[in-house]
Amino acid sequence: MIVSATLPLLLEYGERVTSRQIAEAAGIAEGTIFRAFTDKDELIAAVLEVALDQQPLEDALSAIDPSQSLDGALDAAIAVLQQRVIDIWRLVSSVGTRFHERSRRPLTDSHALVRLLELHRDELSVPPLPAGRLLRALTLSTTHPMLVDEPMSPHELRQLFLHGVGRC
Repeated sequence: MIVSATLPLLLEYGERVTSRQIAEAAGIAEGTIFRAFTDKDELIAAVLEVALDQQPLEDALSAIDPSQSLDGALDAAIAVLQQRVIDIWRLVSSVGTRFHERSRRPLTDSHALVRLLELHRDELSVPPLPAGRLLRALTLSTTHPMLVDEPMSPHELRQLFLHGVGRC
């Protein structure tokens, strides 16, 4: 409850958010925050941990209709991946650099994305696992606000992705 109430406040105010604002958003007394967390930094670290959890991404990718064509499945997956890149960037950029070490994570494989690509294995020139890795890397590099002025649309990104891995 405290962590989920803090996330939107961090996006709005950054680490300047006050414990009073957090308590009001959570509907609790301010002292309750410090019974659960040693200090505001510990709370911010907890928010980062929750936000960086890969499970919501996996759930969103798993919810993509598996009966779609490869094009439709990729457009849906790319939209989910792009939103994840933007959400994480917004959060990490809203907190101080002293939290950046806590927010670093290696890019892990998405089993849900691999399962989605597995359904279209015959249309790919590479196996689903490396295709999924490439799609995630390509999505990151063409969406991250520090790397591009304007993200590619899912359709444009799909076209770029398939040009390299689609069977002719």
